[in-house]
Amino acid sequence: EVRLVESGGDSVQPGGSLRLSCVTSEYIFSNYRITWVRQRSEKGLEWVAETQSDVSTTYAESVKGRFEISRDNSKSAIYLQMNDLKPEDTGIYYCATGAWCRGGLCNTAARGQGTKVTVST
Repeated sequence: EVRLVESGGDSVQPGGSLRLSCVTSEYIFSNYRITWVRQRSEKGLEWVAETQSDVSTTYAESVKGRFEISRDNSKSAIYLQMNDLKPEDTGIYYCATGAWCRGGLCNTAARGQGTKVTVST
């Protein structure tokens, strides 16, 4: 069973920052590609960023330069630091394994329960 637990979502004003956390098992953390996806309004899952087991990271163009992934080996945790948040970043954020995307929408093999981010004045 793949366990992924997200936390850190909150309501912030535009320009604010949040750090999301995703805690998983040591095995998943060390061997799997972990992807952050988000669901905005009634839309499907959107790819945000991901980290590979080799610690490389990639970001969607819409968040590049504002979001940053980091890893804590001691906690098997992946963090998503989100800066300069915009209203369009509002959504439920999930960390996931086995994400595959097509046409801007994604499916996942497993994901957590999600954490809600609201950006508004």
